Amino acid sequence: MADENNTVSDLADLKNLGAGAPAPEAAAEGEASAAPVVRTGPAAVLREKEVDSLGRAYATGRRKDAVARVWLKPGTGKIVVNGREQEVYFARPTLRLVINQPFQIADREGQYDVVCTVKGGGLSGQAGAVKHGISQALSKFEPELRTTVKAAGFLTRDPRVVERKKYGRAKARKSFQFSKR
Repeated sequence: MADENNTVSDLADLKNLGAGAPAPEAAAEGEASAAPVVRTGPAAVLREKEVDSLGRAYATGRRKDAVARVWLKPGTGKIVVNGREQEVYFARPTLRLVINQPFQIADREGQYDVVCTVKGGGLSGQAGAVKHGISQALSKFEPELRTTVKAAGFLTRDPRVVERKKYGRAKARKSFQFSKR
C-alpha cells in the first residue's frame, strides 16, 4: 500500500501515482484522493549546483570537430578563449554573438567570467563548442536556469559533422570529371 508520503512499493503503485489516481487500497477504504502537488520555483529543482573548490562550474562543449573546456564563475562578463580576449580570438562579431547567446537567454549578461580552452575545428565550430560549454556550465552553476537554456536548444549538441570522403569519388559525393572519349 502507498502511504501518506507517496512511497511506491511496486510498479502498480507507480502507475497509479503517475496517473493521479488514488492507490487501489486508498480507493477501497473510501478515502478522498487529493490532487497531485505540483511545485514550481526553487523547490522544484531536482538538480544540485555543481561547483569545484574554487567556486567554478566546469563543462565540456562540442560542435563539429571542436571541443571546448569551459570554466564559469561569477564576475564582470569577461570571456577568455585560449588565453586571449574573445574580441581578439573571435574577430567576427557574429561569432561573439553566438558565444553570448546563453547569457542573453538567461538574462545573465555581464554577471559571469568565462575561461575556456578550445581545440579542433574552425572558428565557427569553436564558437559553437564554446556556446554549448557555456550553456552546460550555466545550467550546472544555476540549476533553475536549465529549463530556460534547454528550451532555447543550447544544451543539445549539434550532431552535424562533415561527411567522410568515399573511395572512387573526388570528395564525399562529388565525382571525378566524366570523359566520354
